Amino acid sequence: MPSRLALFLLHVLYAPIATGFVPDFLYPLENVTIPQGRDATFTCVVNNLGGNRVAWIKADTKAILAIHEHVITNNARLSVTHNDYNTWTLNIRGARREDRGVYMCQVNTNPMKSQSAYLEVVIPPDIVYEETSGDLMVPEGGSAKLICKARGYPKPKITWKREDEAEIITRAGASGKTRTPSAEGEILTLSKVTRSEMGAYLCIAANGVPPSVSKRIMLHVHFHPMVQVPNQLVGAPPGTDVTLSCQVEASPKAINYWTRESGEMIISNSKYTMTETSTSVYSVLMRLVIRNLHKPDLGGYKCISKNSIGDAENSIRLYDMELPKHPKKHGDRRGGLDDGSDLSNERDHRLNHVFQGSLRETGSTIESPTDEDYATAATTGRTNFNQTLAIIYVLSLLSLRSFLRV
Repeated sequence: MPSRLALFLLHVLYAPIATGFVPDFLYPLENVTIPQGRDATFTCVVNNLGGNRVAWIKADTKAILAIHEHVITNNARLSVTHNDYNTWTLNIRGARREDRGVYMCQVNTNPMKSQSAYLEVVIPPDIVYEETSGDLMVPEGGSAKLICKARGYPKPKITWKREDEAEIITRAGASGKTRTPSAEGEILTLSKVTRSEMGAYLCIAANGVPPSVSKRIMLHVHFHPMVQVPNQLVGAPPGTDVTLSCQVEASPKAINYWTRESGEMIISNSKYTMTETSTSVYSVLMRLVIRNLHKPDLGGYKCISKNSIGDAENSIRLYDMELPKHPKKHGDRRGGLDDGSDLSNERDHRLNHVFQGSLRETGSTIESPTDEDYATAATTGRTNFNQTLAIIYVLSLLSLRSFLRV
């Protein structure tokens, strides 16, 4: 048996030489944990060795690896070094998984002395691609099963996360809907999938041995296009540029375009500019810019979206929005100041009537305003600057009339 062979080699071939000193170990043999492929080293320090010998043995198989400085086993990756004093080192180059186990440093005293340590060879995680899901495509409302397998030692732990850092939604019967930032396990099941769950999912494998590894799995959710219009009625003054907008949701990616209500397709030119801006993995914002608006540009416009599942459209009506007319500037015959307010023509007429009708010159005398003048001034009293001037003027006339009577 291997154990008896080891004893025979240690006790017979390398019998101890009698000395007055007893060998002892100066330091304990330390456990070693290394990733697969790295070099492992065990160091055994023996004092008072005398004529005794040091041997290295793999305890689980009872195999003698080396005696003193000579390697016994047929393994080119093993070597032993000695510093010519009291230190023996066992080197294992490019450690493999099968090298793990208990290693013993033994001195052939009677009885034998030995100390042991454990070599652990760990393996970083690695995704098993042939057993892991690729990109998936499901209809909206359907279910998706994402599978991720990984190997390594210790066994890797699988964690799922969304690349956009959104929450993962799981639905489990009566317990309802659950939202979590991450999920654990080799299988991630998504049921009653909605378009908001479309995107990239990351399968991350980790076992404490760096580096962690991950795989990106894209989940495509297909659905009929949907077109939304923020403003269905848009007005703009003639001669200006106007922008029409539509929000489109579609998967797979849709073909989007604009037409007039007559069905005539619009193309980009000096009059029209069309752009699309992506707002999510399944939605875009369509914009149509119409330059130098004229009467022929008024009417209905349609934004249309088509994909392999279906099509959708929505309408926008463009109308002429007249700019408001402003009152006359400072220096007109009414004596009014331009304060930027939008007075109606009727109110301007009444106010002008007050100024013009309140002063009537007949020869060298000033005719007093009539009762109709007073009533008109009262009905046109407002808080704006021009009307305030009118009221002040009427009150001045009343004071003048009282003075003349006196």
